[in-house]
Amino acid sequence: MASTSNPDTHESPQKSVYKDPDDGRQRFLLELEFVQCLANPTYIHYLAQNRYFEDEAFIGYLKYLQYWKRPEYIKFIMYPHCLFFLELLQNPTFRNAMAHPANKEVAHRQQFYFWKNYRNNRLKHILPRPLPEPATAPSSAPPASLPSSVAPPAAPPPAPTPVTAAALSPMQYAIPPGSGLAKTDPRNASVDRRKRKKDG
Repeated sequence: MASTSNPDTHESPQKSVYKDPDDGRQRFLLELEFVQCLANPTYIHYLAQNRYFEDEAFIGYLKYLQYWKRPEYIKFIMYPHCLFFLELLQNPTFRNAMAHPANKEVAHRQQFYFWKNYRNNRLKHILPRPLPEPATAPSSAPPASLPSSVAPPAAPPPAPTPVTAAALSPMQYAIPPGSGLAKTDPRNASVDRRKRKKDG
């Protein structure tokens, strides 16, 4: 008796390839949002406290996310500090350190100081320093006692002095002292406030 075989049973099953219904748009947005969350030291502290950094799959995911540094992806980043922290998170020492609240505060404070002083620090090296004004020599009028027909002897022109000043260093382009951009120290303000309360 000849057995009839079904041709569908002998064919190898085709591998189903997953295809995003929206061509990867949802995945792109989720990964972009997660990467930008890394710009917040408090969020990194949260991940460390909940032991995400002990999971090898999560560490692999952080390595995978480094593709956001490529030019075709970096243009979508709104918070560039996230890429700096993403690079630091590749180091296990940094991942362990961020579990401590004191280290989170240090990172947050340094980030704040960078934002506060970035513009002024950039301007120190970009803006040209104004040239010093030449000293005005006192005008030498002829003495009144000489008759007007006699001209005073002409003085020889001053000898040119060689310029020995070196090129200005970038630090000499700083904002001049006494300008309106002086920085204030909040500690001094609090001391003054306490003194006023005691005196008043």
